[in-house]
Amino acid sequence: MSEPQQIKVVDAFDLDDELRSLLKPGEMVRDAQGRRKRLPRYFYEIPSHDAAMEIRLTQHFGLNEFILVDLKEAQRLQQFPRYIPCAVRLLAFFLQQFRAVAGGSVHIAVNGGYRSPAHKMSMNATAHMWGTAADTYRIGPNTILKTKELIEKYNDVVEELSDDVTVMPYGHDTGISVDDHVHLDLGYMTVIPREISEDRMEVPQESRPRFAFEERRRRERRAPQPATVGTEKIE
Repeated sequence: MSEPQQIKVVDAFDLDDELRSLLKPGEMVRDAQGRRKRLPRYFYEIPSHDAAMEIRLTQHFGLNEFILVDLKEAQRLQQFPRYIPCAVRLLAFFLQQFRAVAGGSVHIAVNGGYRSPAHKMSMNATAHMWGTAADTYRIGPNTILKTKELIEKYNDVVEELSDDVTVMPYGHDTGISVDDHVHLDLGYMTVIPREISEDRMEVPQESRPRFAFEERRRRERRAPQPATVGTEKIE
């Protein structure tokens, strides 16, 4: 049996300027109620389409299912390597539980998994931008979620999984209700992977130009550091 492929964890502050401007790590965005939420900083790096198809987050959910997007996503973010918040593992876990209770395969819609802050559907903060929401449009081979009866049935199934999981009611108001899928939502959860040392934690200052704090950190890294013995500097 082959070894499972490891997923590289990246600090999005270390990505190039274009990627950071699209992913907006650590920045604040407002949800539909005006509440401020801080965007994720740590991402899985997906090197290729083949890797996305191969990597499994759970027994029945592959990484590729969470990055299916159309032209609404920024062009750079459709190119490999691609990036997805590390909290997607939590989403995959709950989808696996949903699948078990629903008794059939659970299919995620295009644009129904991770959507970056640059995605055209990302007008307000939604859990999709954290990698912690999924829109499922079909259960098993034939059950298409397009009726009030079916959506309410599977909403009930999702809500029984945990008090931490929410859904949207059936209806026709975009962003408030849904009429063609089940929306499984874990909220604005972020993950700091075990590979990360928190001595690097820096929070962007919104009153300063973007990346200013990162440029300062680069300068400090390049500056020669004096050796020390005890508390005395050696000149």
